[in-house]
Amino acid sequence: MWMNVKAVLFDLDGTLIDSAPDLGAAADKMRVDRGLPSLPLAAYRPMAGAGARGMLGIGFGMTPESPGFAEMREEFFRNYEQCMTERTYAFDGVASLIASLESAALVWGVVTNKSRRFTEPLTRQMSLFTNACAIVSGDTTPHAKPHPEPLLEAARRMGLDPSHCIYVGDDERDIMAGRAAGMKTVAACYGYLGSVGDTSGWGADAQINSPLELLKILGRG
Repeated sequence: MWMNVKAVLFDLDGTLIDSAPDLGAAADKMRVDRGLPSLPLAAYRPMAGAGARGMLGIGFGMTPESPGFAEMREEFFRNYEQCMTERTYAFDGVASLIASLESAALVWGVVTNKSRRFTEPLTRQMSLFTNACAIVSGDTTPHAKPHPEPLLEAARRMGLDPSHCIYVGDDERDIMAGRAAGMKTVAACYGYLGSVGDTSGWGADAQINSPLELLKILGRG
């Protein structure tokens, strides 16, 4: 089932990069600024893939329906802009994985729900993304994952049929989006995984416990 793969698309946070330390720090600063005790990174990490919604949920018990959520979210965004590459790094094995894909003439790209406000400066500052053939943010199209449109947009930018692409992500919505787009899907079990933390019910075509395991699935490891 993997023989016709021509491209690999990745989620960003929790799949290629560990941004939880900076996301958590942005929310934790809000707590400290209000005289609340700091929370450990371990408290924030599982929900880092949910961005502001996840971080404000952990830090303040807020939901998007909570009074004042929009103002708190913007404060979080400003904090995050000030620190988003201070502690963020590629997961172990990711750089080698990307180099191997490029050596095998497989194109690759990123499809994230992170808005362009953050995706563009972050990927410009990290050399890992220099050769990415498509970077699609959460607001590049009118829809975000789990809608398939961002993945279909990435396939269009690469000039490929979606059936020739696989999508790798660490959240159930990634697998839902990939399946809806007609792509093969891989669950990144080393990522954040959301509040449930169990990938068995996601319906992914494969699961990996480290980035380099993807090469084995593709028959190149």
